Amino acid sequence: MAKIIQITKEKAEQSKVQKEFNRLIKKIEKLEQEIAEYRAGVDEVNQRLHSALTPVRKEYYVQKAELVKCFDRAHDSGYFKKREQKKLTYLICELAHDVIEYGGMEELIPIYNKYNETSYEEENEQVNELAAEQLKGIFSMFGIEIDEDVDITNPEKLQELMNKKIAEKQDEFEQEQRQAEERKAKRPKSKKQQEKEEKKELEARNITKSVRTIYMDLVKAFHPDREPDEEERERKTQIMQRVTEAYEKNDLLGLLRLQLEFDRIDQKHIENMAESHLKNYNKLLREQAEELSYELENMVSQVAQMSGKPDYIVSNIHRLRLSLEQDIKEFKSEAASIKNDVKAFGSQLVLKEFLKGYKIPKAEKDMDFFEGLF
Repeated sequence: MAKIIQITKEKAEQSKVQKEFNRLIKKIEKLEQEIAEYRAGVDEVNQRLHSALTPVRKEYYVQKAELVKCFDRAHDSGYFKKREQKKLTYLICELAHDVIEYGGMEELIPIYNKYNETSYEEENEQVNELAAEQLKGIFSMFGIEIDEDVDITNPEKLQELMNKKIAEKQDEFEQEQRQAEERKAKRPKSKKQQEKEEKKELEARNITKSVRTIYMDLVKAFHPDREPDEEERERKTQIMQRVTEAYEKNDLLGLLRLQLEFDRIDQKHIENMAESHLKNYNKLLREQAEELSYELENMVSQVAQMSGKPDYIVSNIHRLRLSLEQDIKEFKSEAASIKNDVKAFGSQLVLKEFLKGYKIPKAEKDMDFFEGLF
């Protein structure tokens, strides 16, 4: 376990720079722990998803497909009146579309096409055309125009074209930025600007020097090339791998931990570190904390995108686990309920009684495309 890096003298005796050093160390260690725990939690959730949710979800759609077939047989039986057949037609179309779209059971397409005015294939084509037109409109808002002769019915090709257009726009932007920087560089600089740039360059050199000093200390101590003992050479090789990895990542905290772990520095060294060194360290530690914060946010965003669940659920592993278990429970309960319905509706009398009380929902007013985005 890595040793704790912290200035331990009384807070009242600590300088502002030392307090900032401690705060950043704590923040980074907290973020590292959160990332490790979140990654482990997501792995557990994924395993549970594949082992438990996927099978019950599949069973749910299997039972829905059986209900579609049950209603299809009932519709063709000649036992039900036109009004009841109309209700069966609605139920078949709604259920079959859901099973095909989300359950991936394309074998129900012929049944869907049998009852729907428009075939499933034609509907998909219409949806793709509408989505492509809307996508073109959105990109047009950002100054990205799509030629009229482009086939917009193929979402994959359209997306590929969009990516190309975005890349072109990005190249244009970067070129404009470079040109602006070049023009700016050619303009005479005031004394204040020169001093600011020189100070920034000096800070960067000092930070690089501070990190490299730690790195070189560890390299001198653990480089394996001149180690005669084979076992010790193997140990040093493993240590050097950790040292190199931390250095390449500009992981200052990682390098300091290695120094402590292998007694290259002691607590007294940290307590008495010069303010100039601590200032350099603090700047790098702030950048490290920002990178870790972004890494955690990016992980949460990816999980939200893949799971379709809101950020407030996926940002907390405990809530994500509870949500998954609730999904498993609901799919299992629904699958069992539909299975019972299929069995019960095998009786025409029971199905007739059900249809008697069933009402086809009124058509909902079409929602404006942008209404759901804000």
